[in-house]
Amino acid sequence: MKDPHLIVIKPHITERAVANSYGDPNIRDEADLVRKYTFIVARDSNKIEIKTAVEAIYNAGKKVSEKISVKDVHTIKLPGKKKRRARATGGYTPDRKKAIVTLAKGQILEDYGV
Repeated sequence: MKDPHLIVIKPHITERAVANSYGDPNIRDEADLVRKYTFIVARDSNKIEIKTAVEAIYNAGKKVSEKISVKDVHTIKLPGKKKRRARATGGYTPDRKKAIVTLAKGQILEDYGV
């Protein structure tokens, strides 16, 4: 089994990702909010590994009542962009993979990085 910290590399913090982590603004009841969090993950990881890695990282050392459960995982492969340097032939930025993790209703990640 792979180490969870090798699968989930880091949180992907952008304005859109932070807005998704707050949930739908039209829902007023905190228990009904569905929150989505975005992470940069290893390129060779699959959805099942990402789900178990996120649960392992954020459930470590917590009580049963405080544990999170991942409801859904969406993945996106991002190819590297072409970059040019002065007098050089140029190259590409590294390929990446993003995962958008949806938690069960009413759950929140306290230390997401926001």
